[in-house]
Amino acid sequence: MQKNFTAFQGQRRLVSGPAGEVALVVKRVAPRPDEAIIIFEDATGRSIDFDLRGGDREVLARLAKLIPPPVDEEAAPSAEPRGRGRPKLGVVAREVTLLPRHWEWLGAQPGGASVALRKLVDEARRASGDKDRERQARDAAYHFMSTMAGNLAQFEEASRALFADDRRRFTGLIADWPADIRDHIVKLAYSDRA
Repeated sequence: MQKNFTAFQGQRRLVSGPAGEVALVVKRVAPRPDEAIIIFEDATGRSIDFDLRGGDREVLARLAKLIPPPVDEEAAPSAEPRGRGRPKLGVVAREVTLLPRHWEWLGAQPGGASVALRKLVDEARRASGDKDRERQARDAAYHFMSTMAGNLAQFEEASRALFADDRRRFTGLIADWPADIRDHIVKLAYSDRA
């Protein structure tokens, strides 16, 4: 899944889309001293800085390093011989600390500890997927809201309504906020839920 970003100049939304598209639009917009341009990662609601120096190709090359394309977890394995691990699938070695009884159980599983852990994680993700997505959406909306609307009327009450999952109250409290900010917050918080 491709990451999307949204750029705001002051209270006005400039552009939403993939990193390269957003970066090139922002690069071409005339800066205004009274209205900063802020770029947000939609998945997290956090601001991010893009290095816009140089030509378009240079900007896009730096972005490709900063924001690599998504890994297709279902991709067919390559016919090339491979070394240890599965780097093409994004497998990363990290340390896990468990009690001896956990290691014994994992070691007795078909495929060993790594396969068993991946299966357990995938099962947990499926079981709590909707709740996790709702939490991530709420958190993204709150991060964006804190940056762009932290000084607007009803911010504290709107935050409480957002975390209480009281959509009606939340949208009522932010109804008078600047349209682009309000609409983006609602999109981040509720786009996955009808």
